[in-house]
Amino acid sequence: MTAVLTNKMVVIIAAEAPIGVALNTAALLGVGVGRHHDDTVGPDTTDAAGVPHTGMCAYPIPILRVPADTLSTLRAEAAASPDVTIHDMHQVAQRARTYEQMSTTLAGTKPEDIEYLGLALYGPRASIDSLTGALPLYR
Repeated sequence: MTAVLTNKMVVIIAAEAPIGVALNTAALLGVGVGRHHDDTVGPDTTDAAGVPHTGMCAYPIPILRVPADTLSTLRAEAAASPDVTIHDMHQVAQRARTYEQMSTTLAGTKPEDIEYLGLALYGPRASIDSLTGALPLYR
């Protein structure tokens, strides 16, 4: 990759989430970001034998870990920055069996009652760094 990336993407996972839920949350958030930002996925490539490989994320994605109760605050701070896109994963989605069920349940859930499992933030590097620069890596 030779281009300088002016945008940045991070995924933040609730520290209390069991490993399977954490991995699923990270995967779902990555799909959401990729769908909404065409520049996040690079073009298809080939190896030395000419075997095709589909494009993958053109950005490094730090996976960060924070206590679950801080995700709502972080989401609100990110929402105050108009150049940052927020993708979220919450308990409503995790418990639902279908997208329709999730949508219906979420429509009846007050914002303060949403329990977040993770967030993906995408936007200008400076904005993302100011929101997440002090957060620890998921280890």
